[in-house]
Amino acid sequence: MKEDSVMDLLRKVKSGDVSVEDARKALEDAELTEEDFVAAVDHGVFNEPKPGTVVRATVSPSGDSWLIVLVGLWGILWTLYWAGALSYGLYNKWDQQLLSFNLAMTLLTLIIMGIVYLKWVLPDVLVVKYRRSKYIPSHDTESWKKYEV
Repeated sequence: MKEDSVMDLLRKVKSGDVSVEDARKALEDAELTEEDFVAAVDHGVFNEPKPGTVVRATVSPSGDSWLIVLVGLWGILWTLYWAGALSYGLYNKWDQQLLSFNLAMTLLTLIIMGIVYLKWVLPDVLVVKYRRSKYIPSHDTESWKKYEV
């Protein structure tokens, strides 16, 4: 999907390399019937997959963005800073409140990095599972046992 010719054309229009009119002229001859359009819209959205099928997002998040790289570098830098300050404070017997602050900032930075990783780097994968029908047997009161203590 990343290397699609339409997406490439849209990127060129966004960057200003190609004008909007030239892009429209390039896409004039593209034909899409109503059946193809409906099939493309319905595919994967309204069709129920079989149980056990692994469904992947067609447009999965991407970790190759410069913003994601910068957040990762930012997180590594601050994690090293706070963890280094924590270990230095432990060695020099700092006050417990300052040590807990350094530990909290280390953990907070790691949590932010984990959230960014889960949201924008990790691909979307879904394993389809269906619930089984519930079966509740009828209770025969004659088969009950009476226990006495």
